[in-house]
Amino acid sequence: MARLKDKYINEIIPKMMEHFRYTNALEVPRLKKIVINMGLGEAAHDNKVIEDAIKELALITGQRPIITRAKKAIANFKIRKGSTVGSKATVRRNIMYEFLDRLISVAIPRIKDFRGLSVHSFDGRGNYTFGLTEHVVFPEIDVDKVNLIKGMDIIIHTSAKTNDEARELLKMFGMHVRR
Repeated sequence: MARLKDKYINEIIPKMMEHFRYTNALEVPRLKKIVINMGLGEAAHDNKVIEDAIKELALITGQRPIITRAKKAIANFKIRKGSTVGSKATVRRNIMYEFLDRLISVAIPRIKDFRGLSVHSFDGRGNYTFGLTEHVVFPEIDVDKVNLIKGMDIIIHTSAKTNDEARELLKMFGMHVRR
């Protein structure tokens, strides 16, 4: 069992039940999925960059990502309908807990001048979105073999109904969300 899943079952559920006065353990918010999105921007026209992005995202998440394509043409960005614009991976269950553990304990502390994640990134329904400017903060990526530093968006979907419940859940997992 993943370390954070064990922590969720044995520590977080009782604390959340006490804090929010839930009557049933199934009312406690839980993680549903984590979506990792890597947009490529101008580099999307180069097949080598696309292949590298897919390999690196697969190393980070532990599963093969899908290629995202443009839904419509945008002339100002030189994008045609159906052209590659990025890649994304959705992780669930045990892989999700392993990814979140690596994110919280290894990747986020490696961010330069990190002062906590913004509290304004909650969407009102208990989901949290934030971005990383460098994908090389993950230990799986060998910095010497990286040709282009890419950013990524990470969306954490929870079953929480309010932002306060989601914020408390993420805090108990160990994420540093500032006030």
